[in-house]
Amino acid sequence: MSFVVSTEAGLPDHLRRRQLYAGTVFCLPPRDSITALAEFALEMVSQAFDGRDPLTAHQDMGVEEYVGVLAALKPAFTHHRRCKELLREILLDLGADTSKTYFDVPKLRVVPTASYLSSGLGYNYAAHRDTWYASPDCQNNWWVPVAGNAANKGMQFHPDFWGRPVDNSSSGFDAYEWNRTSRRDAAKYVTHDPRPHPKAAPGAEGSAVRVVGDPGSILSFSGAQLHSTVPNETDTARISFDFRTLHIDDLLSDAGPVNVDSRSTGTSVRDYLRADTFEPLPDEVIARYGADGSADGVLVFDPKVLETN
Repeated sequence: MSFVVSTEAGLPDHLRRRQLYAGTVFCLPPRDSITALAEFALEMVSQAFDGRDPLTAHQDMGVEEYVGVLAALKPAFTHHRRCKELLREILLDLGADTSKTYFDVPKLRVVPTASYLSSGLGYNYAAHRDTWYASPDCQNNWWVPVAGNAANKGMQFHPDFWGRPVDNSSSGFDAYEWNRTSRRDAAKYVTHDPRPHPKAAPGAEGSAVRVVGDPGSILSFSGAQLHSTVPNETDTARISFDFRTLHIDDLLSDAGPVNVDSRSTGTSVRDYLRADTFEPLPDEVIARYGADGSADGVLVFDPKVLETN
């Protein structure tokens, strides 16, 4: 198939979602609402590194100290009230109905040189679909470069397997077991990462396409797109953030691409907040998903467990 990238920023949200579910990737140019959250992210990162340039801080910091900074910084950003408010402004600016759109809190990525750190809090994602992480088929992914983004240290898509199955390890992923241990323990892993990240079989990901945007731009793509981290082999770090959205009508109508190869269990839908009120999805919607998850796991991750680890 051909890989379709659209820069159409004025498309109504329901048409954008329809195109996402058909495989289109949107690369939208910088706009004020996105830049506002990108600048807030960079401000938090700069404060966390206490005067060091966050793009080069790894060059004169021990990896354990560096991981310690990220261990405090990443959840502080993710759960900051201001991040939720600015994210809501992005969705409004892009034409989403915030009474029907739900988002997962944004994740901050600080990716230094891969030989320095590529595990745990600096994990380099192998080729994967987000649906392998027990996400619903209608999940929309959003990715924003903040600083240091380039083709040789950003993210990449593997379009050969859009709508086609690829050999993968998703059968070993359960969302509730992930909440119980793996999300809690990320900071422990510096030289290796034994967590059960679902991934394509080595060498099975096919071709790679890299879409590079300026700071404050945004990529929008289906959670069913096969994508991965480009290992950073430069001297400087890359800073970005990403988040995910669901439209309640799509959840109720089972919209989205056909699941061709995900065998994960449980569901991530309990993590989502309504964009206008920050309330969770209604129980009757959640009940449609994740009935096969681990009975011994944790349904919703509690970030407070990070305070004691």
